[in-house]
Amino acid sequence: MRRRTFLSTLPAGALIAGASSASAQVTPPSPGRPTEAAPAPARQPEPFASVGPGDRITGAPFAGRSTVWGANGAAATAHPAATLIGIDTLRRGGSAVDAAIAINAALGFLEPVANGIGGDAFCMLWDPAQRKVVGLNGSGNSPRGLSLETARSRANDEGYLPSYGAVTVNVPGTVDAWWSAHQRYGKLPWRDVLLPVAELCEQGVPVPQVIAYYLERNMTIFDRSSRLIEENDNRKTVYAPGGRVPGVGEMFANPFLGRTLRLIAEGGRDAFYDGPVAEAIERYFRRIGGWMTRADLAAHRSEWVEPIRTTYRGVEVYGLGPNTQGLSTNQILNVCEQFDLAGMGFQSAASIHHQAEAKRLAFEDRARFFADQRFAAAPVEWLNSKEYAAQRARLIRPDRVMDRVFPGDAPTQGDTTYFSVADSDGMMVSWIQSNYRGMGSGLAPDDGERPLGFMFQDRGELFSLKDGSPNLYAPGKRPFHTIIPGFACRDGEPWMAFGVMGGGMQPQGQAQIIINMVDYGLEPQAAGDAPRWQHEGSSEPTGQPAEGTGVLHLETGVPEATKAQLAAMGWTLGPPNGGFGGYQNVVRQPNPGGRWTWGAATEMRKDGIALAY
Repeated sequence: MRRRTFLSTLPAGALIAGASSASAQVTPPSPGRPTEAAPAPARQPEPFASVGPGDRITGAPFAGRSTVWGANGAAATAHPAATLIGIDTLRRGGSAVDAAIAINAALGFLEPVANGIGGDAFCMLWDPAQRKVVGLNGSGNSPRGLSLETARSRANDEGYLPSYGAVTVNVPGTVDAWWSAHQRYGKLPWRDVLLPVAELCEQGVPVPQVIAYYLERNMTIFDRSSRLIEENDNRKTVYAPGGRVPGVGEMFANPFLGRTLRLIAEGGRDAFYDGPVAEAIERYFRRIGGWMTRADLAAHRSEWVEPIRTTYRGVEVYGLGPNTQGLSTNQILNVCEQFDLAGMGFQSAASIHHQAEAKRLAFEDRARFFADQRFAAAPVEWLNSKEYAAQRARLIRPDRVMDRVFPGDAPTQGDTTYFSVADSDGMMVSWIQSNYRGMGSGLAPDDGERPLGFMFQDRGELFSLKDGSPNLYAPGKRPFHTIIPGFACRDGEPWMAFGVMGGGMQPQGQAQIIINMVDYGLEPQAAGDAPRWQHEGSSEPTGQPAEGTGVLHLETGVPEATKAQLAAMGWTLGPPNGGFGGYQNVVRQPNPGGRWTWGAATEMRKDGIALAY
C-alpha cells in the first residue's frame, strides 16, 4: 500500500522529492479515478551536504540564532512580513488576539502554501483575567448535501477519499474563529485589524525561498492532478499570474484576496458565512459540481472548549481534544515520563528509541478513537491518565523495536501554519491554521467575474469510509484534524505558547520541544533548531493499517553513532524527507522584581522571523 503522509504544510511531491530516485517513478492516473499526485523527480546531490554549521560563542552549537527578548510583546511566524504586521498591531494598541488575527490573515496571502481563509483554525491562549488556558475549535463540518454513499463513490483505488477536488471540501472555519476570538478578546475595531492586511495583499511582497519552493511544487502537483479537480483556472489566475508562479525575491500580490478581506472587514463574519462571499461560494460549487451551500456556511459556529491537561516532570502541558490529535502529545509525554530520558543522553539512540516507541503507542489510540466527539465520544480521561501511560510504557523494550503495536484496551464510550504572539497584558496566543495538504483541494472560488483569492481546504480527505470507524464520514460532521496548537505552564503560570507544523509530525514535534527544554535544558531557539526525528507508518484515523514497524526518519544532524545503534535495534531508518515541521514559540520568563519578559524563537527550516519589543 502506498501511504499518504499527513503533513498539512507539505505537498506530497515535496515530501517525495528528497527520496531516492528509485521511488521517483511517474504512474499516470487511471481515467476518472482520484489518485495521488505523481512524485517529483529526485533532487540532484546537495553540494553542501558535508558542511556543518558555523561556530557560536555561546549556547548550543547547532542553534542557528539566539532567542529574541522583549518587555512588551513578541511574535514568531513563518514569514517576516507577518511577524512585522503582528508587532505593528500590538504597537497600535491591539491585544495578542488582534495581532493573531492580523498575522493569520496576512499569512493566508504571504504563505498560501500552508493556510488561508478557505481552511480551519484552532487556538489555545492564556486569559490573564481568568488566569487559565482556554481553547477554541474553529473546524468546519462536511456539507449536509454530501452523503456517505456519494463520498464512497469518489474513493480512490485504495478505498480512501482522494486528496483533491470538491469531495474533500468542508466548511472553512477560520474567519469565524477570528470573529469569535475578536468578540471576546479584541481591543482594536475589527476593520482596523484586517484593512492593513488587505492593503498588503494589494501592494504585494517579494516571495521568500521556502515559500517559493512549495508554491511551485503545489502548482505542479495540481497541474498533474487537474483531471481530478473540477475547476483549475482560478488557482492559476491567483497564484500563477502571467502563466508562471513567482520565483524567489519576485513580487507577488493577491488583489483578489485583498478585495475579499475588505468585504469581511466591513461586513464582519457574516460577509463570509451569510453574505456576498457565501453567495459566491454557493454559486461556484453549483457550477462546478460540488456540495457546499450558503446554508452550510451560515450554520457554522466556532466552539470554545476546555483543553485537556497533563503534567510532564512538573510542567503542565495542554492540548485540544478530539477531533484534533492534541491528546497524542499528552500521551507521548505521559509514556516518556516513565523513563529517564535525561540519563539516556541528548540525541542518544536510547532516548530517540523510547520517544519513537511512545509515539507508535499513542498513534494506535489516535487511529482507533479520535473523531468528532458529537458523533463518537472517545475515552479521553482514560487515554490521558498516568495509569494508562504506565501500562503502555511497560510494552516498550529497551533494546528492540516492538514488533507490532495495538491500541489500548481503553473503556469504550459511545499544510499548516503555526504562530505565537503575546502582549503587554500577559495574554499569550498559540494559533494554528491550515488548508491541509499543502495549498488544499485545488479549488479556488470566484464570484462569477473574478476569483475570491483563496483556496478551499481538503480536510475531508481525513474522514474514514470504513463502517465502524468513529471517524466514518457523515454529512454535517467534522473530520479528524491533525492541526494542534501547543501550550505549557509552570506552577500555574503561563510558560510558552508553541507549536510544530506538519500533519502527523505535530504531536511528535511538540513532544520533542518539551523534552528538549525540560529534560535537556535547551533554551527556546536551540530546542527548535535541534535535529528532529519523525516516525511514519502508524495506523491512521482514515482506516489505513500500520505498515509493520514503519520508518524512522532522522535529520542529518543526528549523530552517526545514534543512527547505527537505532538500526541495530531493528528500526528501519529513512533519510530527511522535508517533513520535520515548522516551529514557533513565545515564552514568558519571570524575573526578579515581578516583571516578566517575552522570549521568541522561530523555525530555521522556514522563512520566518521572531521579534520582540
